[in-house]
Amino acid sequence: MWIRQILMAVVGLASGFAVAAGLFSFIIGLGVVSDFADRTHTGKHVMLYENCIMAGGILGNIFWVYGLAMPGGKWIVPVFGLFSGIFVGCWSMALAEILNIFPIFIRRIKILKCVPWLIFGMALGKSLGALLFFYKRW
Repeated sequence: MWIRQILMAVVGLASGFAVAAGLFSFIIGLGVVSDFADRTHTGKHVMLYENCIMAGGILGNIFWVYGLAMPGGKWIVPVFGLFSGIFVGCWSMALAEILNIFPIFIRRIKILKCVPWLIFGMALGKSLGALLFFYKRW
């Protein structure tokens, strides 16, 4: 019986490592980290950025799986949410940029003059959706 549980633990841990490695390599492959470093002129710190992303993923999983309380409580969670939202927004825009979704979409439906409003609407919808999800008690 205990051999089965050990085997399940090893398979689960190995699967988690594989998924996490794939996700982090996807983030780095999209160029989000190097783009941040390029725009802020801090290219010499790319390894630090990558280590911080990895540490954030690991700590986020530890807090989620074990149900640990966030130190700092109510004042650090909105800051964390803001930074997470910025990162996810940049990540999704980097993915869209690589796939050339927006230029093709804009040309096909001929909305060149409305592009700023389209981007503002996406950002507003994402923000309102996140606020409703995290602050509305069902």
